Amino acid sequence: MSESILLEDLEIYQLALEIGEAVLKIVSDWKFFAKKTVGGQFVEAADSIAANIGEGYGRYFYKDRKQFCYYSRGSLMETKTWAKKSLNREFISKESFDQLVEKLKTLHFKLNNYIKKLKQNVQSPNI
Repeated sequence: MSESILLEDLEIYQLALEIGEAVLKIVSDWKFFAKKTVGGQFVEAADSIAANIGEGYGRYFYKDRKQFCYYSRGSLMETKTWAKKSLNREFISKESFDQLVEKLKTLHFKLNNYIKKLKQNVQSPNI
């Protein structure tokens, strides 16, 4: 992990930001009840993905960075759950759901690879 790489250059961070914006756009068109019961938590979970990547990136120790990536992964799974609940309750279309889940799957895979890389750095901190 090169320290010369900016947070904004990380593909996982860019994708996480994109997911957060996509969820906000989806929820912003909902009626009050849907926004109140599901929407707020859906947006918070989606925004938390990028927020935790960012917070972890700002940490000095690789173990801390890794831990915040675990939080991010948890938020990703929570976002997926809110997407499924939104589909089940007919707040979003199947097409919107499928597009979002595909982005979440991609990010999940890339985030796991990033965590694996951080684990290697913990084991060999001189890299």
